This record gives sequence, C-alpha cells and structure tokens, in this order.
Amino acid sequence: MPRFHPLEVTDIRRETDSAVVLSLTPKSGDFSFAPGQYLTFRKEFDGEELRRCYSVCSTPEEGLRVGIKAVEGGVFSSFANRELQVGDILEAMPPMGAFGAKIAAKNLGFAGGSGITPLLSIIKSTLQADEKASFILVYANRSVASTMFRDELQDLKDQFLGRFHVIHILEDNAQDIELFAGRLDAEKLEGLFDGWVNIGAVEQAFICGPTPMMEIVKSGLSAHLEPFQLSIEQFLSDQPGRAAQKAESLGSAAPRGALQATVLLDGVSHNLPLDAETSVLQAALDAKLDAPYACRAGVCSTCKAKLVSGEVEMRANQALEDYEVEQGYILTCQSHAKTKKIVVDYDG
Repeated sequence: MPRFHPLEVTDIRRETDSAVVLSLTPKSGDFSFAPGQYLTFRKEFDGEELRRCYSVCSTPEEGLRVGIKAVEGGVFSSFANRELQVGDILEAMPPMGAFGAKIAAKNLGFAGGSGITPLLSIIKSTLQADEKASFILVYANRSVASTMFRDELQDLKDQFLGRFHVIHILEDNAQDIELFAGRLDAEKLEGLFDGWVNIGAVEQAFICGPTPMMEIVKSGLSAHLEPFQLSIEQFLSDQPGRAAQKAESLGSAAPRGALQATVLLDGVSHNLPLDAETSVLQAALDAKLDAPYACRAGVCSTCKAKLVSGEVEMRANQALEDYEVEQGYILTCQSHAKTKKIVVDYDG
C-alpha cells in the first residue's frame, strides 16, 4: 500500500502569474514514474490535513516535476504559488495513475488550462521514444498570458517538425482564424475535424481539463472513436461519475453494525461495522486506520482496493477502467456495502 514520503523542493519556476512548476527530490521511497502519472500530497493547514493530487509534467529523464495552478479558494494551490520556498519539504505518495498507459503511433490530445500538465509528460515521452509517433494537441485557455508551458510547447513543435502540432483555442484573445477564438464547443470540435485534425487517422485520444470541456470533447470524439481509444484524466470533484458494481440494495435504513466490512491493510485484518450510507473508506478512517485516499470524490485512484467477496455499489467512478472494475477493483471512497458482509483488500 502506498505511503507518504518526504520530497525536497529543489526549484520553483514561475510558469504564469497563477501557476508554478516544482522540481522535487525524493528523500525516501520509490518515485520512479510513467508519463501522465500524478502525486498525492498532504499538508496540514490550521490543524486540518488536506490531500491534493497534482500531475507530473516532466519525463523520467528530466526528473520529478509537477505543475500547480492556483485556483480560487484553493488552500494548497495558493500555498504552493505564494508561500512555498526552495528547500521546503513536502509529503507525497509515490506516483499513481494510468492516464498515459495507451500510447499509440498517432495520438490526439485535448487539454484545458492546467490539464496540460499530464499531457505534456505524455507528449514529450512519446515523441522522444518513438521516431514514428505523432501527436496533435488542441489546447484551450482563457488567454495567452494564462497558457501554461506555451514556450515549451513551441520548442517541441520546432524540435519535432511534422510530428507534433499544437492548436491554441483562446477565449479572450483575437485570433486570425475564427475557429480558434472563443470557447471550445461542439461546433468548433467538428470544425477541427473537418479541416485541421484527421480524426480518421487517430489511434488514441487523451483528454484532461475542466469538466464542461471534457464532456463536450468526449461526446464529440465518441462519434469517431471507440471507447477503448479514449483516455480521460479528471481530478475535479464536480464529476458525477459512472455507475459500477450493481447489486441488490439492503436499504439505506440499515443500522450501524448491521453490515460488516473486513478490511485487509498492511497484512492485518480489521472487522469494521457499517451501515449502507457509510463508505468503506469512511469506515476505515473512523476506525483510525491509515487507509490511502486523496480526492474522496471518485475521480482519482488513490483509494483503490480489491473487493474479495460481497458486493458494493460505487456511486461515482471517474478513475477506474472497465477492465479494473471487472477484475474486482473498487474506489473505497465511493463504495457502499450492498450485502451483509464484504471483504476488501488494500494490499491486493
């Protein structure tokens, strides 16, 4: 099971007025990573522990770097942008996630705002590893000034002529081509497919960004690509998720203790009382177990465990692939018991 380890901040680069790139050196633990993975950080603010996920934006050869954009009301992101200093120590779990697992020869990426961070890692690694691979990136932002990694993307375009193309969609800036101005919507998407992106040649597509943009892009791509050709990364908590692990309900009125979860954690078995409205993760935390978690909204895979027996209902799932669900994996933050006894293995 993943544990938190200390990382030293060795460099802080101001990327935009509201975004920084942190270079990190692990002091312990295995922090080797694959392109597109993320780190789960934890820090106390006014006595309350917060956990947040941020994507790696570098290649393994470049070392460990994450991009963090400050968001309104974001305690951790504001701290990283305004207070964090070189030499400070942050705690994080080893890299997780499988966003970049399905690299193909001909790739298409859609990024919105800070959604570029995992895609940048995937793009650089793909183009460097395979001289026959190509990548088209459609990158939506409010303005030129708010565009993360704009110079680096231009350098990649110059370095990989003919293999990397980037299309900037800017909401607030005038563009020579009308299609590239304003918000990315369904009409613009079809316009891109008509003259700028040969969607018929695309083998794999990657999407990461704000929820409204992602839904539009996913819907548009679904008319041209098969579900297995879509890779989606989402950390925001406003995603409704998709249903999984259907089972007959025992009813939400089941009293505390009427249900039971056996949780395997670090080789030790724990029997926990449940009711139908208490998630497996919450039951573990109530019992003071050090169960892994981050978003608690079903959009990261930090709390993933294997359902050994019994049945659960996941009320949201934007992190697990269908094949993982078929293999019995669940997001414990969203999983509620639907049988009297369940067995969940965090070590499996």
